[in-house]
Amino acid sequence: MMFFKKKVLKKTYDKENKKPVIKASICNGEQVAGFQDIHTGAFEEVMLIRDSEDLFQFKDEYGISGDIEKIY
Repeated sequence: MMFFKKKVLKKTYDKENKKPVIKASICNGEQVAGFQDIHTGAFEEVMLIRDSEDLFQFKDEYGISGDIEKIY
């Protein structure tokens, strides 16, 4: 029996107008990764972050390196 690592499809985002952020709830600690418009502040939700593996997947899919700002 053979196992295959799930292929990660590379995705893109508008680097000129959006920045990757983690939106964290102060109440329950839930975290959502997405993109914030640098002009309007509007947040576009991409995926729920339950653990470091989810965060790694988000960063890998969009080619993001370094730390991601948290907003509340």
